Amino acid sequence: MNPGRPTTLGALKESGYRPRGVKDELRANLIKKLEAGSTLFHGIKGYDDTVTPQLINAVLARHDFILLGLRGQAKSRILRQLVELLDDEIPAIRGSEVNDDPLAPISMYGRLQVEEHGDETPVEWVGREQRYLEKLATPDVTIADIIGDLDPIKAARGGHILSDELTIHYGMLPRANRGIFAMNELPDLSPRIQVGLFNILQEGDIQIKGYPVRLRLDLMMAFTANPEDYTARGKIITPLKDRIGAEIQTHYPKEIRTGVDITEQEAWTDRDSRPVEIPDFLAELIERIAFLARMEKRVDQRSGVSQRMPISVTETVVSSAEQRAIRLDEPVVVPRVGDVYAALPAITGKMELEYEGELHGADRIARELISAAAGATYEDRAGGAEIDPIVGYFESGGIMQVSEDSGASACVQGFGQVPGLMELIEMVGLAPKSSSDGLKAAACELVLEAMVAEKRISRTRGGSYRRAPYESPSDKGQYPIDPFEA
Repeated sequence: MNPGRPTTLGALKESGYRPRGVKDELRANLIKKLEAGSTLFHGIKGYDDTVTPQLINAVLARHDFILLGLRGQAKSRILRQLVELLDDEIPAIRGSEVNDDPLAPISMYGRLQVEEHGDETPVEWVGREQRYLEKLATPDVTIADIIGDLDPIKAARGGHILSDELTIHYGMLPRANRGIFAMNELPDLSPRIQVGLFNILQEGDIQIKGYPVRLRLDLMMAFTANPEDYTARGKIITPLKDRIGAEIQTHYPKEIRTGVDITEQEAWTDRDSRPVEIPDFLAELIERIAFLARMEKRVDQRSGVSQRMPISVTETVVSSAEQRAIRLDEPVVVPRVGDVYAALPAITGKMELEYEGELHGADRIARELISAAAGATYEDRAGGAEIDPIVGYFESGGIMQVSEDSGASACVQGFGQVPGLMELIEMVGLAPKSSSDGLKAAACELVLEAMVAEKRISRTRGGSYRRAPYESPSDKGQYPIDPFEA
């Protein structure tokens, strides 16, 4: 607390302080940020032209709002950053459980303090972080949790009758007075508890146990919900939806580059064992897996494919490459496509499958997504390049074994035997003369994986590249029909 702040009601009056509603406070501070051109939501990417303008409108209009979107769309992060629109500190009557404004107390405790001490009423300063309360809605939440209840023990100790306001044990909403109350997964809140929020949103007051106690709360209320929850677990009752000022829909990244930036920001890749160098084309490949999964008919699109998928995949890919670098004593950790296959558990665990997907299996679908992502990444960078000499090498019986434990130098030496392969890495985005063996190996593996996606060659689960499988009776059994079979 700033030592120059007033510590009594009298000093606060002399300072010129005037009460201000929390929504007016948020609005005024937002206007200052807009005028200064400040960043409103740090670490939130891809929402500049969609979600952010709607949030600004809601705050400027002094509306309560709900963020509606699938999992992994930064809804909770946005809510928590609303704190930055609050004042650094506000004055409150010391000891008040509901942050009573010294000039306009709403609780019996606050009013008694002012009556008893007058201008000597002690004042404390409440920081912005203390003015944000968040609750995860679950079916077992009660009215007492949210609003409050009468406390018989308080009554007995203080010699009060139960209808006395001093016997109230306040719930989370009153304790968030003069601040922000956020509730995640609103549909999970039982309908009878949702009814208890009506007065808060419309009239701004609460009632406890039917006693004539009305607290005029000053709150900004914000909610989150997943559209799937409306049918899978619960629903937001219509009268409550009607009282929420704005419904703002969030979304997944619309562009690959935005997704890559989010994953780079969130993924833990700064390891302490060795420096990590993730090829940009591999980061793009990983992001494409999520984009393709969001369009895959065998994946349940109502549940969504969270942005946590590419983040988890990136972290696992780096770990796979780190493990190899430690074993082979390589100075730099450079992930390759084979490491993406090693990250299958980070993919399969992030997808909910439709019936058809269940028949195929999550593992196979994930492998197909990786291969397709490699093909799309290569096509975007080097589509149309001459690959016939490479195909010819494998058609003539050539086999290239690239396991997860193969060192970068050994891989480059092997790839050099494939006609035309090393020449393609420049088109992928590498400078052949200045790039490390690790980057060269990663680029060559991308090219081969793209050819697998085009069914020009095949890849076994063990990382062996060979000619494309054939389905004629004479060739069956020589190479696997399924390019991912061991």
